[in-house]
Parts: sequence; structure tokens; C-alpha cells
Amino acid sequence: MSGSPAQKALWFIESHLSAPLALDDIAAIAGVSRFHLVRAFAAAMGVSVMRYVRLRRLSEAARALAAGAPDILTLALEADYGSHEAFTRAFRDQFGVTPETVRMKARLDGLKLLEPITMDSTPLANLAPPRIISTKPLLVAGVGDRFSHDNAAGIPALWQRFHQTVDAIPGRVGGDAYGVCCNGDDAGNFDYIAGVEVTDFSDLPRDFSKVRIPAATFAVFAHSEHVSTIRRTMSAIWNHWLPASGYKVADAPIFERYGARFDPETGNGGFEIWVPVIE
Repeated sequence: MSGSPAQKALWFIESHLSAPLALDDIAAIAGVSRFHLVRAFAAAMGVSVMRYVRLRRLSEAARALAAGAPDILTLALEADYGSHEAFTRAFRDQFGVTPETVRMKARLDGLKLLEPITMDSTPLANLAPPRIISTKPLLVAGVGDRFSHDNAAGIPALWQRFHQTVDAIPGRVGGDAYGVCCNGDDAGNFDYIAGVEVTDFSDLPRDFSKVRIPAATFAVFAHSEHVSTIRRTMSAIWNHWLPASGYKVADAPIFERYGARFDPETGNGGFEIWVPVIE
């Protein structure tokens, strides 16, 4: 599968940030040796692999503390520190303050957080023509959040939450998963829901997000490369295919459909991107 080792590693880290992460595991997903990955990741991202993991975990812990997280030990364990003391020491070394101080002040002012690094968005040169399909309405339920095109690198972490909660979604239809982009505004903000098709929303617990995708005509693009290169396919669709196609984008959600061939552990297997269109 195409996609650079650094991009594959970045996707795997962001989609498994609260799970155990070892350099050997990350290198295996990237398809290269530890030696190769250490150098490729540092060259592409400007920081070493495991330092990126540590800084991202500490940054997310800082966000949780500023939001009032009550249990520092739980945050320490999620960040892969064996004790409250080890976590506090690493946190203070990185940010110059203790976790308790951030929680008490409920602010992130002055903390140098490491945001998720955005994946490559250089347009693909070989985008295959899409299938044009008309569909019935589709109901999708799952976990959602508000993003912008500047912070969309946080979407892999949303998928991690989805995989942890998907079994609690009632009325699931089929085995496919959907990543739905909707409710966009002029400033580039949008809702993204990682979910599954359901029969209805009547029994859906309040914690879950939902979206109704109306009947529409879609241009369906096959994305056969690693999931980390999705921005490249999206860029090719918007900047090359659409202007030359004679179609316009309809006012309806855009979504990704992940079938049985897609492996959420490795990011390989391919999926589809569905863009609503009108002539």
C-alpha cells in the first residue's frame, strides 16, 4: 500500500493515542524497520517518533485537566506512565507547571501543547473516475465532534472512540462504518461523525451523535491507498475532478464508507468517498 512510512506511523499514533504504543508496533504498521522509521519520521515531522507520542499524550492530558478531569492517576495511566509521580515529573518538565496547577486554573495559557500534525494533502495524480450512484436515505449514529480544516488531524482519535463504543449503538444495520462530514460553515468548520447505519434513532442513547443523509446522487471514489493519504484524494476530488466534471456539489453530507476489506488496525484495505452531486 502506498503512503509514506511517516504518514502511516502518524495515522497509527493518532488513532491509538490512549492505547499502548511501542516503537516496534508502530514500525510494523509503517512497514519498515525501527531504524528506518526513526529516521523517516524525524525527517518528515521534525520530532522523533516516541517523543511525538509522549508530547501528544501530555498535551491531551493537559486539555483534560483544564477541563476539570478529577482523577490524575487515570490520566497518568492513559498517558502510559506507571505512577502519579512519574506523570507529574514528565508533565512539569514539559510545561513548567504541575498537573494540579493546570486543573486548578482551568486554563491552558502559556502551555506549549503539541497539536496533531496534519497529514499530507498533496493531490493524487492518478485519481480514478468515480461511479455515479443514486441512493435512498441513510441514518448514521456514532460519535461526533466539531472540527475545522486546521484541526482535522484530530479525526483519527475520534475513530478510536468509535471503536471503543460501537457495540453500544442499538439497531445497527450491516457491517460497514461511515465517516460523515456535515453542517459545514463559511469559516471551514464542520461536524464529523464516525458511525454505523441504524434502523432509526428512537433508542439511541443521548451520548451518541446522529445524522440523516437524504436520498441523493453521489460520485463514489475508490480510495485504495493507506487511510493516511485521504487528504490527497480529497484534494484531487475538489481541485481537479469537480472543476472538470460538469457536476456541482449538492447541499448534503459527504461521507467515507469503510467495508469489510478495511482494517482499522493497520489503515490498509481501502474505502470509498461519497460526494453528493448535481448536474
